[in-house]
Amino acid sequence: MRIYFLLLFVSAQFFAQQIKTNVDEIIQREMKERKIPGLQIAVVKNGKIVLSQSYGMANLQNNIPVTNTTVFPINSNTKVFTGVAVMQLVEQNKIKLNDPISKYLNDLPNEWQKITVDQLLTHISGLPDILQLLDPMTGNIGPLKTESAIWEKLKTLPLEFKTGEQFSYNQTNYYLLGKIIEKLTKEPFAKNFEENQLKIVHLKNTVFGDSRDIIQNYAPSYRYNSYYDGKQGEAKLTNTYTEFPDFVRTGSGLNSTAEDMANWLIALQAGRLLKNQATLDMMWTPGHFNNGTATNWARGWGITKPRKKHSAVGMSGGNRSVIMVYPDDNLAIIVLTNLAGCSPEDFVEEIAGCYNQDIVKADPLTYLRKNLREKGFSNAIDFVEKEQKTNPSFNPNESELNDWAYRMMANKKEKEALEIFKLNVYLFPNSWNVYDSYGEILLKIGDKNKAIEMYKKSIELNPENENGKKILEKLSSLSN
Repeated sequence: MRIYFLLLFVSAQFFAQQIKTNVDEIIQREMKERKIPGLQIAVVKNGKIVLSQSYGMANLQNNIPVTNTTVFPINSNTKVFTGVAVMQLVEQNKIKLNDPISKYLNDLPNEWQKITVDQLLTHISGLPDILQLLDPMTGNIGPLKTESAIWEKLKTLPLEFKTGEQFSYNQTNYYLLGKIIEKLTKEPFAKNFEENQLKIVHLKNTVFGDSRDIIQNYAPSYRYNSYYDGKQGEAKLTNTYTEFPDFVRTGSGLNSTAEDMANWLIALQAGRLLKNQATLDMMWTPGHFNNGTATNWARGWGITKPRKKHSAVGMSGGNRSVIMVYPDDNLAIIVLTNLAGCSPEDFVEEIAGCYNQDIVKADPLTYLRKNLREKGFSNAIDFVEKEQKTNPSFNPNESELNDWAYRMMANKKEKEALEIFKLNVYLFPNSWNVYDSYGEILLKIGDKNKAIEMYKKSIELNPENENGKKILEKLSSLSN
């Protein structure tokens, strides 16, 4: 019997080491391809941290390596903490998600009055974005100088669209959620987060702050910049300076470690932050547009993958950090980096696949990416055609493909992006947006005639595509 248990133990140790090796290979590959200076990863399995690993350099200037206590900005991952704060108030019967925000906030413009709390959480409010009133270089309060001046100006701006009809990622939504939290708790939202989340989970390395603040063990942020000294050239690694005024930090103001985030997720799923499983399920359920169609956003969580098997929910921040939770698999992955724009959300599900290989195939985007890396992006349409014949459930999502292609385009991978935009047109021939996006990449690579064709098709499908109309007008004027 002792020999049997010894064999089981040795076998378990072997598989754990093999998983760690596989994860390590993915991380090393992606850091090399994306030129990521420093990275942390934590993996939660069955309510315990089973992997916590650090890679690379936290501070290039002083040659300081990443450790498990290195603190990274998590940017928009802050919104998941805001989502929990709101759902805590829901459990206390202080908020109803379908209530109009005018029930909680005074002095709102008439057209804002009927916007609901849920529409703020899921970014379908149509509100004007407060970011346009902040300093575009630093993110600070800019020429208006005070929050009250920004607030008064913001209220004069028109809605971007009819509330509940479209999605638009917008920091005003979470600015107002912060105001609602403060109104109902009678304390600053930062103190509310501290008392009702950070202290409960003992998160000693999770703090509000930005580039101005002194944060112990803080990793500076970097970015590859094609413009330097006013000239465009080869992308150069530069420091990134960011300011988050304290009144908008419900949207993007926290800094943390992968281990802290992992412990927060453990506490969340164990019922230490929300009392009822039904509340957690509600938070992780996508919202709905006016016509009943589900949004891509849940309540504070921007990645929703309600698959039949291996469903996932998560969030990305600054295209540099990501958390992904697999409730059915009792699994969660957290990846934090110090490189803005490196998009770890692209490879996080491949890491999850190291713990359950079926996850990779359950996510069409990850499965597609993994295969096209081997077969070549020019074979994207052929690969999808063949896969769909043998696997009818293989249905890549239009918006996910579009977002992925734009991330590649931003990282100077125009050839790969072109093939994914082309694939999206093939898969969704009745979507005006895929033609608009395809037109953009064609224009970028210099295929003007084909770009014009795509923009015309986009406008034919959506006569209200003002972006397409403006580009066509510009191209027409250049031709004359």
